[in-house]
Amino acid sequence: MSLIPAALATATALGGAGALAGLVLPYRLRVPAVGVLTAGVGAGGATAGAAALGGSHWAAALPGLLPLAGAHLAMDGLAGLFTAVAGAVVVAVAVYGIGYAAGHGEHGLGSRTAQTVLPLFALTLVLVPVAASVSTFLMLWELMALASLLLVLTEHRERARVRQAGVWYAVMTHLGLVLLLAALALFAAQAGGESFAALRAGAHGISPAVRGLVFVLAGLAFTSKAGALPLHAWLPRAHPEAPSPVSALMSAAMVNLGVYGLIRTGLDLLGGGPAWWWLALLAVGGISAVYGILQAAMASDLKRLLAYSTSENMGLALIGVGACGLFSAYGERPLAALALAAALLHVVNHAAFKALLFCAAGSVWRATGLRDLDRLGGLRARMPYTAGLFALAALGAVALPPGNGFVSEWLLLQSLIHGLQVPGVAVAIALPLSVALIALSAGIAAAAFVKALGVGFFARPRSEPAATAEEAPALMLAGMGLLAAACVALALVPGLLGEGLDRAVAAAGLPGGALPGRGLGVRLADISASLSPLWVVAALTGALLLATVLPRLYGRRRRRENARLWDCGGGAPTPRMAYTATSFAEPLQRVFDDVLAPEQDVDVTPVRESAYLVERVRFERRVPDRVEHRLYQPVLRALAGTGQAARRLAGGSVHLYLGYGFAGLVVLLLALAVGW
Repeated sequence: MSLIPAALATATALGGAGALAGLVLPYRLRVPAVGVLTAGVGAGGATAGAAALGGSHWAAALPGLLPLAGAHLAMDGLAGLFTAVAGAVVVAVAVYGIGYAAGHGEHGLGSRTAQTVLPLFALTLVLVPVAASVSTFLMLWELMALASLLLVLTEHRERARVRQAGVWYAVMTHLGLVLLLAALALFAAQAGGESFAALRAGAHGISPAVRGLVFVLAGLAFTSKAGALPLHAWLPRAHPEAPSPVSALMSAAMVNLGVYGLIRTGLDLLGGGPAWWWLALLAVGGISAVYGILQAAMASDLKRLLAYSTSENMGLALIGVGACGLFSAYGERPLAALALAAALLHVVNHAAFKALLFCAAGSVWRATGLRDLDRLGGLRARMPYTAGLFALAALGAVALPPGNGFVSEWLLLQSLIHGLQVPGVAVAIALPLSVALIALSAGIAAAAFVKALGVGFFARPRSEPAATAEEAPALMLAGMGLLAAACVALALVPGLLGEGLDRAVAAAGLPGGALPGRGLGVRLADISASLSPLWVVAALTGALLLATVLPRLYGRRRRRENARLWDCGGGAPTPRMAYTATSFAEPLQRVFDDVLAPEQDVDVTPVRESAYLVERVRFERRVPDRVEHRLYQPVLRALAGTGQAARRLAGGSVHLYLGYGFAGLVVLLLALAVGW
């Protein structure tokens, strides 16, 4: 019982020590010292979370830590899962980050500001799930947002796009904070207390209208942090522009806390709700999954592709949470437990493969200074370890066996398909649509990551930096190796998480036992279904061996000779003749042309004094985020117009300002008189 508080206390001490080291140590000692201390924070969080998943729970009140209400902390199975995931990601990324920052000197992630903030950001990631009161949760949530904002802005002096991304992130994250503050303050006022225990006890005495308002406000705040539509606009801007270790932490650990907040608030504290709550969440998750992966398939910026892939995977997790709430609203609690277990397992899987993908992208950026897939290529030969690790993570992202994303999406589909037995027109429509959207997103994900891997790593190099790239340093490879080991373990033996997932599901107020036993495979208790990934891998390996070995054994042996490839008289192929990321995505863009609405620009420069001979043709295609353009741009234009109009009121005249004050005083007196 005492292991969990001790581990978190150790992590807190190490986080403070890491921040102090970032302030006082010289650069030569600062980067490794802060990296080791940050890894210690992650190890403490992972240890505490693993102990909670093993059944050790605790609660603590610290009355002197925060004014008025004090701080309240508690650890159960649900908090333990998210704490363990965040801690494990922090450990691997901290090891990777030591090698990454060493190549940037005093700039970027190696700067004093970044090295000071990094351990504090890691500490908030492992502490947010442990908060057990409104004030404690909001304080840690805001510290996490501010720390991540500072880390996103570490390279703001070098690149203007970083400053733009920082502005978007600051506005969107604080909009989410305002919504969350309103939701939790209203909830606490109606429940008669601000501790989670008081909220849990008083939730059923609140009117349905107020409960619905609390869920909507909190849902908007948490889906914004998860990067779901329509509040996703910050994610494809901030994640690509942040240093790659920070991108990995944000995409593999921070966005998960949006899913945690929805589960904690909607299922645990509010105790569930009517079907319309969860149908809305299903819609948000399904649209986010498909739209996110469509934008990823169109992107030629490698990190932007990965950022939109995060929206897709968080959408899949939201589908699981929405299905869980829907089944619970109809009284199908075993199915609800299975859907929630699938969502939680997908959160774990996504953390592993997405952190590895961002770290591999960071290795490419460090070696080439490029993120544009159209300028990369040839990295398989120049960076073989990075290419292999990226391929392993991409296999998990496309949810194909033997990737680790396959098992969680299989569980999610099982829960949705068997949920068709639940009566109701809304269920009969929502669940098949959800299954179709999951299948569609998986297919598009395959195209997106085949493009990233094929064009970026296997094609011919299209620039000098790509042709002369060098493999990542040993520490970066070690950090990626830890994440790769996690991907392999989750892919081959997911059943080892069965008991921990059951405890996390039970902490959300649902019956445990959806994934019984500790076997290497996955067996569903209330459904006659099971899966053994080891047997799947063995079958795939056997089929591959048969397909490659038998033709060699029984085929006709032919003499091999080196011959020049027939080039139709056009000369040897050049990199310009190969597929680019843009051309690879063009057929898919045609299929979804109405959704994506791409913009094209053709600039033809004729030969001087001739309308028929062309000197140069310049073609440009853009696939902007239509949600951003149609939702945010009108709002921004309206705000800019309002600001310009307001500037006319400030003419600089003292008499005018006195008039404003007099008019305001008159209005106030009239209001008081009417009220009196």
